[in-house]
Amino acid sequence: MAGNPEDHRRDAEHRGSGPTSPTHEQVTALLGAWALVACSVEESALVERHLADCAACADEAARLSDAAMLLEPRGGLDLAPELRAEVLEGCLARRPARLPVPSWAAPLDAEAARLDALLQDMADEEWLTEVRLRWFEDDVERGQTTTVGGVLDHLRALDGLLAGLMGLPDPLAGLPGLAEPDDPAARTLAAWSLAGRGGPEAAGDGTASREPWRSQTRALVWAASRTGGRMGERRVPGALGDPGRLPAVGGAWSLSDLYLERAFACYTHAGDIAHAVEYPYEPPLPPHLRLLVDLTARRLPGSVAGRRRAGLARSAARLTTAGSPGRTLHLEVEGAGGGDWFIPLDSPVAAISRTAARGAVAHVALDDVVFCQLAAGRIAPDEAASGAEGDPDIIHDVLAAAAGLSRM
Repeated sequence: MAGNPEDHRRDAEHRGSGPTSPTHEQVTALLGAWALVACSVEESALVERHLADCAACADEAARLSDAAMLLEPRGGLDLAPELRAEVLEGCLARRPARLPVPSWAAPLDAEAARLDALLQDMADEEWLTEVRLRWFEDDVERGQTTTVGGVLDHLRALDGLLAGLMGLPDPLAGLPGLAEPDDPAARTLAAWSLAGRGGPEAAGDGTASREPWRSQTRALVWAASRTGGRMGERRVPGALGDPGRLPAVGGAWSLSDLYLERAFACYTHAGDIAHAVEYPYEPPLPPHLRLLVDLTARRLPGSVAGRRRAGLARSAARLTTAGSPGRTLHLEVEGAGGGDWFIPLDSPVAAISRTAARGAVAHVALDDVVFCQLAAGRIAPDEAASGAEGDPDIIHDVLAAAAGLSRM
């Protein structure tokens, strides 16, 4: 039966005077729990309905919400980095990849995906945020200010060197005015100029840089998958514009190291962007972080030798006979991505024997993330070590050599 319309009206009025229309005092009592997200669904609905009509309660609710945010450290809205790896592992267990991503390209794949997720959540105005790039040159800290888009242009310009080695298009190939096509700094300045942004301070003032960078990175990972895991140790005649940056054998560099170097750069600059927009950013997965730490440690002997040739070393040089390991420094990197390395101090190609390792003339301990930040030029050498013992000049030289690995 349809019933009497007047009865329905009275029933509706009766329901409206029940719990769906709380008194001002009832809502005031619930505001604290509501700000802490501790109300039931029904209570939250009642409070929010009242806030729409009561300015006093709305102001109090806003004040309590701000206070509640101070009770908990700020956390990222993104899923934990481990979740992506777990999902991929689960998917691949059900259906193996036709062309799996090699282990040496997996860090670049993961770091590019994390940076892309950060960019996805950014508001339009955040693309104009100033981002400070830092590096050390001849023991002097340098810097350059750009924007979020400018950072992506910078990454894409240097990734283009690896793209060329992999048979992919180099975005700056044949660019008029690029007199030194392999020089990293020249490539970055050319990319900023090509974007028509009027200089690095105004570079990257929009989202247009995101898709070209993402497409190029995906192409690099796809090219690594086609190449295959065993080919990661293939020697190639290019060192991404700086022959002294990576361990070399006979003037050639392993493909895996080139990919790890670009993963390191992606992680570093993603952190720069996150810091600039005040967003929390986690380190890479421990297995990936371990690969980046290992690459950095293997680069140190060449950097130490380069400092000696440039006259920057504080410690005295020592000649060694052919085949002799010479002096070593014990580098202990702490954390999930850490381990122990023994750095030759007198010859970058000297083999380290067990005897030489036990007789290390100095010992330095650093956190894994701090070690990466040092090698990226984000912290100064005297800020890095959590513990050190031995010859202070040698310790300074090795830490400064780590900072000297950085570049724009």
